[in-house]
Amino acid sequence: ATMPVPVPVGVLRLPRGPEGSSRGFSPTSPRFQALLGGDAAAQGVRAALRQRYLRGLAAAQGRPTRFCLRAGVQVDAVFGAADVEAVAIQVDALRTPLGVQAAALLRCTDVLAYSFFL
Repeated sequence: ATMPVPVPVGVLRLPRGPEGSSRGFSPTSPRFQALLGGDAAAQGVRAALRQRYLRGLAAAQGRPTRFCLRAGVQVDAVFGAADVEAVAIQVDALRTPLGVQAAALLRCTDVLAYSFFL
């Protein structure tokens, strides 16, 4: 049996980072500082906002919710759950202009806003 001849593959060269060492971005940039954790006050604010967001998700569970999607589309559903990475929202009884779906996943990138009554 003969071995197939490997096909040469080109190497993709990424552009150099702004600081010249090709590591992506400057260590003095706000983005780099945020990745390092920044100061304790900013970290505390981020933690408080994250906690508030998670409490909002917990309060929405099982409630009728209106979702405003891209292109001005509004749909109603019963909020089920959201994944940890904020990629998708699981809903039940999704009412769309085309009909009702028993269960569905809404991509978070498509959801501009959602609201529910407490």
